[in-house]
Amino acid sequence: MSAPDLTTTIKTLINQESLPDAYADTVKKTILPLAQHLHSLRQDRAGPIVIGIHGAQGTGKSTLTVFLRELLTKHYRIPTASFSLDDLYLTRAERERLAEDVHPLFITRGVPGTHDIALGQQVIDQLKAADSGTETPIPAFDKSRDDRSQQYQWPVFRGRAEVILVEGWCMGAVPAASDEELMEPVNELERSEDPEGTWRQYVNRCLKGDYSRFFSQVDSLIMLRAPSMECVLQWRTLQEHKLRERMSCAPKEGGARSGAAQPSRIMSDEEVVRFIMHYERITRASLEEMPARADCVINVGEDHSFGEPLIRQRQ
Repeated sequence: MSAPDLTTTIKTLINQESLPDAYADTVKKTILPLAQHLHSLRQDRAGPIVIGIHGAQGTGKSTLTVFLRELLTKHYRIPTASFSLDDLYLTRAERERLAEDVHPLFITRGVPGTHDIALGQQVIDQLKAADSGTETPIPAFDKSRDDRSQQYQWPVFRGRAEVILVEGWCMGAVPAASDEELMEPVNELERSEDPEGTWRQYVNRCLKGDYSRFFSQVDSLIMLRAPSMECVLQWRTLQEHKLRERMSCAPKEGGARSGAAQPSRIMSDEEVVRFIMHYERITRASLEEMPARADCVINVGEDHSFGEPLIRQRQ
């Protein structure tokens, strides 16, 4: 691994992700040691490995995933694919049907039950079974439209992946222990819009079922540990501001029609507060219990700074 080449890669990624130059220190302190750990983990296994990256909204999962993928691929020569649970969201039409059949809160993407987990499993299976000439489409979701992108717009991974990175806010989350726990509301959304617990119970059943089976194939679980739920709200609000800025600067093709359709799905600050309430129960539970079982914990500061990776060796 050539130091100049590595430095160039890091600089390129920092520019690509619109990060401050000081992020290079984070790469050296946190991301490079983690990449080295994943390289060692892959060498110890007979076949491809699946790495789960968990973190509340705004913790930096997507950025971490991009850096790990590029460093593993270019400098460790390990073909690495990645996708997000966010890109497995059900289509808008599918969530509308779920909202009608089960509970109105399922119109909002995010909680277990609003992902196409079978699609995610299909992607992992294809990446593991691929040969050098295989092309695997990786699903993509357009948050500005609140709908899945058309398949022709999906990125394609070529060849067989030796490391598969799967990131998501609820990656590796566990279900509530009891119905009694579920029935105690954690916020006003649950109290006023799900008074009988129908939505919560369905989410929990999904976590016990398809999601648990999907998470069980993870060879190593990385947790980006947010300092508090309050920080999560601040960070998610900031994400929506950035999305609004990008959409306002993007060229509007197709005249007024396309220009009017896209910004309608971008949330106001008040809408973000309500949106985050959908995530609050599982986020709080994960912040409390996951650090004790994750294979690697990275503490995230209020300023988004990363601590050194705390790696637990599996027996």
